[in-house]
Amino acid sequence: MTDRTPLDDLKSVLGGAARAIAREEEVELAYTAEAPSGAGKNIKVPMPGRNLPKDQVAEARGYADLYALKMRYHNEAAHNKTAPREAVARAAFDAVEQARIEALGSRQMAGVGDNLDAALEMRLKADPISRATQRDEVPISTALALMVRERLTGKPVPERAVAGVEMLRGWIEEKAGADLDALPLTLDDQSSFAELTQQLLEHLELVQGNVEEEEGEDDESDDGEDEENDDGEEGEEEATGDQGEVDARGEEQEGEGEDGEGQERESEMDDASDGDPGDMGEDGMMPVRPNRPWTDIPNDFDYKAWTEEYDEIIEATELCDEDELLRLRAYLDQQLTSLQGAVTKLANRLQRRLMAQQNRSWDFDQDEGLLDAARLSRVVVNPMQSLSYKVERDTDFRDTVVTLLIDNSGSMRGRPISIAAISADIMARTLERCGVKTEILGFTTKAWKGGQCRESWLAEGRPPLPGRLNDLRHIIYKKADEPWRRARKNLGLMMREGLLKENIDGEALLWAHNRLLARPEERRVLMVISDGAPVDDSTLSVNNGAYLEQHLRKVIEWIENKSPVQLNAIGIGHDVTRYYRKAVTIMDAEQLGGTMVEQLAGLFDEE
Repeated sequence: MTDRTPLDDLKSVLGGAARAIAREEEVELAYTAEAPSGAGKNIKVPMPGRNLPKDQVAEARGYADLYALKMRYHNEAAHNKTAPREAVARAAFDAVEQARIEALGSRQMAGVGDNLDAALEMRLKADPISRATQRDEVPISTALALMVRERLTGKPVPERAVAGVEMLRGWIEEKAGADLDALPLTLDDQSSFAELTQQLLEHLELVQGNVEEEEGEDDESDDGEDEENDDGEEGEEEATGDQGEVDARGEEQEGEGEDGEGQERESEMDDASDGDPGDMGEDGMMPVRPNRPWTDIPNDFDYKAWTEEYDEIIEATELCDEDELLRLRAYLDQQLTSLQGAVTKLANRLQRRLMAQQNRSWDFDQDEGLLDAARLSRVVVNPMQSLSYKVERDTDFRDTVVTLLIDNSGSMRGRPISIAAISADIMARTLERCGVKTEILGFTTKAWKGGQCRESWLAEGRPPLPGRLNDLRHIIYKKADEPWRRARKNLGLMMREGLLKENIDGEALLWAHNRLLARPEERRVLMVISDGAPVDDSTLSVNNGAYLEQHLRKVIEWIENKSPVQLNAIGIGHDVTRYYRKAVTIMDAEQLGGTMVEQLAGLFDEE
């Protein structure tokens, strides 16, 4: 017991408290460098520093209490059954349910309430509501949840979020004030509370308005000009906060400038949903990258970026200091232990298949070359026999380089990005042992809401159809010529909170492809790992809703038909086979390591 640390003691105390609150003896608590989460009877809370800073301890307590309360008071199956399908409405529905769970704990246990408040303060630091300067920058899910919390517990809105909430308070009170007042009456009944929440969302026109508009689009799809005029009028009428028109952005080709502000709000609310580290953490409440409806590529389609001035190609070491990289790598190594056995076996299988292609073969009974010792016995028996020589044959194993391009979008947060980092780590080691050089790259954006690129567009008066409207961030985790031992710590960066944002796949694919073309190797392989279609709300809110997807399809078609690079893709819970000719879709991130091995082995097999 002498080797126990204060951190171990804290974990023991938090685990005991969580079991008591949840009334469940089998609750297990662990530390994480990712977003905190709760799944089944497992709770992961942020890891405090070694000296246990008070604010970090309070945050860990808050998340431990939150997920324990969720086990006790929340039915996930019932929640998913009644949750709306629309992205904005779903984010608000989840946030209000979390406010109910926290209110139950706060009202019964004052200490738990203090812990939950500390965790809320930490979440708000990363929430767009704390930086909002105008109405369309306020995520409605956060504002609504804070107003519900106010009604259920009597606690005021935290100071850093007051300004943002006040921008929407008047509109929410006017549309759904009665629903807010009724919520405390059903606090102990999840199903009744959910029904009232659905009514609230309907009164805010987050559900009803979207459904009606989608039907209207189907009826009027042959009359695009009338539809645009209607959307423009809606945008003017609902400028006070109505969200009803936002889902029409995927159908609009023109007229974006008139109703752009209303649509931008949806994008920012989706941002908040994807980027909030306080998401409940299970499948039903994690950000998702859905498949968009398949659309034809117009003949005049021309992809462009508003500006590339703020894009960056950056090495992992430049995004994180050495100490933090080592800490994040240590956390990744902890995750690696549980998967080491299964994935390493598959990696060894890949190594055997690759080495089999490089096995030496010989031509015997040659007049010169290396002395064939196995045939010396003939000379001993009969000295008149001549010595036998052997010559090694040339092997037809082409010099190869492999690039692993990993989606670093917010929807990969949690288990998928951990598995991707671990699998990439093991693949790099395995291929290096076989003499195959490996490059590991990642792609995301610098901001959730367009960053400086969007600010430049706003300053120019919001011209219509500006093209890609976010700052790209392309990350180099390991260069092809860099030994694995030097780059191993860089993969820990994927565990860093706040790194994962939006995904613009088309440009990332071109970037990785062009790096491969510059390589001298004869065979070049590019493997893409992604969990969804390209999504950047800043771009899609002011362009055709299939803009990024159409560009991705054009890039893939060009690489597959005209490039010497062999392209392969793995989709995590997302059907990438409709984009890539050589692709496989897995439904569970746990399958990723084995799938990567099999896909790479298939590429190396001789045809």
